[in-house]
Amino acid sequence: MTGGGTAQSVRAGTAADGPGHWLPGSGGQPLTSLADVALCDLDGVAYLGTKAVAGAAEGVAAARAAGVRFLFITNNASRPPAVAAQHLKAVSGIDAAPADFFTSAQAIAGLIASELPARSRVLVIGGDGLMEAIAEAGLSPVKQADESPVAVVQGWGPDVDWAELAEGAYAINQGALYYASNLDATLPTERGFAPGNGALVAALVAATGKRPVTAGKPEPTIYEQAVARCGATRPLVIGDRLDTDLAGARAAGLPGVLALTGVSDAVDLALAPPAQRPTHVIGRLTDLTGVQPAPRREGAVWLVGGAQARWSGDRIEAAYGAPDWLDAVRAVALAAWEAADAGREVRREQIPVVVPQA
Repeated sequence: MTGGGTAQSVRAGTAADGPGHWLPGSGGQPLTSLADVALCDLDGVAYLGTKAVAGAAEGVAAARAAGVRFLFITNNASRPPAVAAQHLKAVSGIDAAPADFFTSAQAIAGLIASELPARSRVLVIGGDGLMEAIAEAGLSPVKQADESPVAVVQGWGPDVDWAELAEGAYAINQGALYYASNLDATLPTERGFAPGNGALVAALVAATGKRPVTAGKPEPTIYEQAVARCGATRPLVIGDRLDTDLAGARAAGLPGVLALTGVSDAVDLALAPPAQRPTHVIGRLTDLTGVQPAPRREGAVWLVGGAQARWSGDRIEAAYGAPDWLDAVRAVALAAWEAADAGREVRREQIPVVVPQA
């Protein structure tokens, strides 16, 4: 897959963005040894709409057997945790209890509840998951602007229509505070990229001139609340989007794993600015039980396992054998990041396409 809407080039980040070179390897141990809880994304990692991602069920089972608990973190605010658990099982075959889920609906509801008095009326634009989360947070969900809501909260839902957006606009223009579960512009499905909550939020921003406060990825809020809820001491974030999952992990100060099964691909990884760079990269969830060799730099060449990459002339060159494709992805990324952090503009066409192998 190509990364929907990701940058076509990257320059060096600022010092505040954090370390320029990430991808340090797993220290000779499987990735599962680094975590007690995996804060794992759903869309693009476990499934794509109604289609399972290859290896997802097997990867989760193997990681659980190694002692890693999964807390599924999703920006999709439409489904309550119980429904999300049913969907995950039906689509991917992964068993999970409602308590194994934490959604952007729950995160934004918690944020609103921390800022408003109990039982405050909140106009909800979105699905059942958001309605349920608002009620469970001790707030009073409503659907009409004439019910005098003090806040509006917006989350993605398949049935969100003009009438709901209009009610939100009326309330916001009358002075209601504006919140949104997340700002993802797209939602990955089995047919491709569909409009996400951010695309629908843009309509209300255009109509009201107000921008919402949000708690979903890439804001650190959702991860901070999730860690507090599950008591993780060594959390590891897993996601398929650099600009949400991995940016959120970096913002929260947590190690992140990019899964190349959804939105962001290997070329997007090479073009990632420092604030979006993951700690590790996997082809799919079955790679969590594998060891990632530490990269080595010899002269101008980055060596990772049996793969190597370097900046040569006006592009990056890579050499690798079929079993080493994931190491090649990491080596290419490191070569690209080094060039970008040195001030060079690195463009998409300068990045070699590493072909995944089974």
